[in-house]
Amino acid sequence: MKAVHFGAGNIGRGFVGLLLHEAGIEVVFADVQDALITALKEADSYTVHAVGSSGRDTVVEGFRAVNSASELEAVVQEIATADIVTTAVGAHILKFVAPAIAQGIAARPADAGRVAVMACENAINATDILEAEVRSAYEGEDLEARALFANTAVDRIVPAQAPDAGLDVTVETFFEWAVERGPFDGAEPDIPGITWVEDLEPYIERKLFTVNTGHAATAWFGWAVGIEKISDAISEPSIRGKVAAALAETATLLVTKHGFSAEQQQAYVSKILERFANPHLPDTVERVGRAPERKLSRHERIIGPAAELAERGLDHHSLVAVLAAALRFTPEGDEEVVRVQELLATGDADQVTATLTGLAAEHPLHPAVREAVAARIAELQA
Repeated sequence: MKAVHFGAGNIGRGFVGLLLHEAGIEVVFADVQDALITALKEADSYTVHAVGSSGRDTVVEGFRAVNSASELEAVVQEIATADIVTTAVGAHILKFVAPAIAQGIAARPADAGRVAVMACENAINATDILEAEVRSAYEGEDLEARALFANTAVDRIVPAQAPDAGLDVTVETFFEWAVERGPFDGAEPDIPGITWVEDLEPYIERKLFTVNTGHAATAWFGWAVGIEKISDAISEPSIRGKVAAALAETATLLVTKHGFSAEQQQAYVSKILERFANPHLPDTVERVGRAPERKLSRHERIIGPAAELAERGLDHHSLVAVLAAALRFTPEGDEEVVRVQELLATGDADQVTATLTGLAAEHPLHPAVREAVAARIAELQA
C-alpha cells in the first residue's frame, strides 16, 4: 500500500507518517517547504523519539518526498497510484492542497479502486472541509467512484523541536487516531494505530473539549504568572486547580451530551493532566497559547463548550475564567494576539464580544463573556 501525506512537518513525520510507516505502508511526503523536502529527499531515515515513562525511539525509513508547489505533476501521479491520502497542514490550508488532490483523483486508472482521503487536522470534521474543496476543484462526475472521505480525530502532543533536531521529531508516548468506519463500507485498511469508530463526533469533542481546552488554559494561566514551560505550569497547584475546574465543566457537557460515564471521563481528564506534566516535553506556554483569536471563536475549545453548557443551564464560569486569561495573553510576534488587543483597545465590550466569540446578544453565555471582556477593557484603560 502507498500513502501520500500532505504536510511533512513535525506532526506529519512524528505522528501520521510514523503510524503509516509502522503499518507497512509506503509514505510519500508532500510539502511546499523546499528546504524540508530537499532534506527528506537526501535522508535515508529519521528518528521519532517518544518520550515519557515508556519512551522509545523509532527509525522511519523507506519514505519519499515531493514538493507540492514545484513538482505538482509528480504529486498528481503519486496520488493516482496511492491507496490513502492524508493531511496535517492546518485546517485553513486544506483549500490550497485540495486542487492537487482533485487532480490526482481524476488521474487514477478506472480500475484503481477508491483512494481513502483523511484530513488529520486539529479541527472538527476537517475531512468534510477538505472534501468540499476537492469537489469544488474536481472536473468530472465520478468522484464517488474514485475516492472516499473519512473524518478523523487525532491526538498527540508534538512540541516545538530543538533547533538542531534536523528531521528527527520528539513526541509524547500517548496518541489517538480515531477514524469513522462508515465511508469504508467494511473495507478499512489495516492500520494498527487507528481506532475505527461508528460515530466520530463524541471522540472529536472529547479531544477538543478536554485536551485542547486544557492545553490552552494551562498556557494562558501559566503566561499570567510568568511560567515558561507547560509542564511547570500544570505542576503549579493554583493553575492545575483552575485547569481542572474548566475540565470539570467540559466533562459535565461530554457526559450529558455523548453518554460517556462520569468515571470514564474523569479517567480521561486525569490522563490528560498527566500528559501535560510530562517533563520530557519541552513545550512552552507561549507556543501552546498562540492564536487566541481562533481559539476563542464560536465553536472552538472555550466558547464552544461554554455556550452549550449555558444553553443547558449548567455551570460555565471556569471556562469564562479561561477566556479572561486569554485576553491577557500578550506575547510578541503573534498576529492574532495583536488583533485581539487592537479589538480590546476600541473599548466597546459589545463589539469585542460579538467579533471575537460570535455570540449573539441574546445567547445565555453572552452576559458572562461580556463581563470578562469589559473587565479587561477597564484594566487597559486604567
